[in-house]
Amino acid sequence: MSDAAVKPSREAIPVKTGLEREDCKGLAELLEKALADTYVLYAKTQGVHWNIIGPMFYGVHKLTQEQYEDMAESIDEIAERIRALGYLAPTKLSHLIQIADVQEVEDVNSALMVEMLAKDHQRVATSLREAVQEADKLDDVFTADLLTARIGKHEQYAWMLRALATKPTA
Repeated sequence: MSDAAVKPSREAIPVKTGLEREDCKGLAELLEKALADTYVLYAKTQGVHWNIIGPMFYGVHKLTQEQYEDMAESIDEIAERIRALGYLAPTKLSHLIQIADVQEVEDVNSALMVEMLAKDHQRVATSLREAVQEADKLDDVFTADLLTARIGKHEQYAWMLRALATKPTA
């Protein structure tokens, strides 16, 4: 199968959303970026879940499972919102990795990964704020609400991971 056969088309699928077609295209692109960041972070989180070792094992193992399960649901919600706006959701992993701000890593068995995941969650929350601002500007309340809820989750996950990785002071 050729790359052209799996690459989503940027041509609009005819739907009437109450939004201008060009506005929907821009929102779909912002959602595609959100999907990419979430997908890469999902994979990293699952990798930490599988490979964490040391005294923080149980806490990190449980917390990362909760987080990657939540992100799996959000991946589906974001992709479905892209479809509702009249565009195909991206399916090519190399494309998602390429456009994501969150970067892949090979070594995921160190406790330092907890701090890295916290930073990645904060990075995603910051990126989502830009998409929410654009959705608000276009009066796309559904997209704004969807992404605002995701910001809250990513900020909560960043806080939990930082709290887990921080050594208590005497």
